[in-house]
Amino acid sequence: MSDDRLPIGAILGLGVTQIIGYGTLYYSFSILAPDMARDFGLSVEWMFGALSVALLIGGLVSPSLGRWIDRFGAGRVMTGGSLVSALALVACALSPNRPTFVAALIVVEVAANFVQYGAAFALLVQIAPNVAQKSITYLTLIAGFASTIFWPATSALHALMSWQQVYLVFAGLNALVCLPIHVRFAFSGGKVRRREGTGETSGAAGSLPPQRRRSGFVFMVVGFSLQALVGSAVLVHMVPLLSSLGLGAAAALVGTLFGPAQVGSRLINMLLGRDIRPLTLAAISASLMALAVALLTVTAPSMLGAMAFAVLFGCGNGLFSIVTGTLPLSLFGSEGYGRLQGKVMAARLIVSATAPFAFAVAMVGIGVSYSLMLIAFIGIVGVVAFFAIDEGKAGE
Repeated sequence: MSDDRLPIGAILGLGVTQIIGYGTLYYSFSILAPDMARDFGLSVEWMFGALSVALLIGGLVSPSLGRWIDRFGAGRVMTGGSLVSALALVACALSPNRPTFVAALIVVEVAANFVQYGAAFALLVQIAPNVAQKSITYLTLIAGFASTIFWPATSALHALMSWQQVYLVFAGLNALVCLPIHVRFAFSGGKVRRREGTGETSGAAGSLPPQRRRSGFVFMVVGFSLQALVGSAVLVHMVPLLSSLGLGAAAALVGTLFGPAQVGSRLINMLLGRDIRPLTLAAISASLMALAVALLTVTAPSMLGAMAFAVLFGCGNGLFSIVTGTLPLSLFGSEGYGRLQGKVMAARLIVSATAPFAFAVAMVGIGVSYSLMLIAFIGIVGVVAFFAIDEGKAGE
């Protein structure tokens, strides 16, 4: 395939696997967790604590994942990830006790990194690096429906069968749908190619000059990590948070605005944001999330303010998914993209795993309003980190 031709088949195929990957390996957990906790004689809080540990370990593995993507190709990594995901879900379903369940859950979340956005973005970069930014935007638009599809689908399945049976169904989806699709790309999505007869790489060049790359990478990781902290802390607690601010039963209704806003922002960016640089889009994304939290803080318990918060936060988070794939490519180019993604994923996942617990402690210790003010301030620092990246001119 030409590097300048949009890989429609890859985008559509990965769109399917991202919906299934996020839906079965992440979004379904919150619905099934209460029954899991009951069967193992644990509290629901302990069950989510186990998930946090699994996510944390997944973050620690991510740098190695990035190196494997560059060495073996993202398609092969995703193929192995689908197989391990299916086996790990079966192991969860058949676990006879707590230790084996937790061990299987850790494998699930580690394997999830092999098949979700980080690896999928790398595959699109390796297939067609010159149009990868556009491909990533399209992919996130499709994958944005994962929660919309799998929250109600998981609830419907769970009404008919046990959580163990649901996990066996999900294992089948990973093995029978995702695995064949990833096998298709196991050899077409290779490592960064070299031009025939030269030692030069065939791919997209980065905009950061060599002397700015180290500091630029640090600022980018700081920005992404702080944005992930804001997103993870607020999203996990969104409905109870809104309830505690005085919205009561309306909190769940307000929360439903988040998903459509997330997909809507990706659609708007796809249609109208072609000329917006990824660095600018990253700053816009972080600014929207910080603004949303600040607005909620000063307007609560206003219903209108809460609705504006959900829409702005959803828009910011929707764009965040895009820039985590496009900004590293824009700044540093396609060579070594998997390794860069691995490092970024590690920082984000570690922060995301610990943020909900830290935010819960803060709300108890200093109160909801002050905790939200702290989260908004952290978001603003993230915006500053993105502005601190000086692209300069490549080749100078």
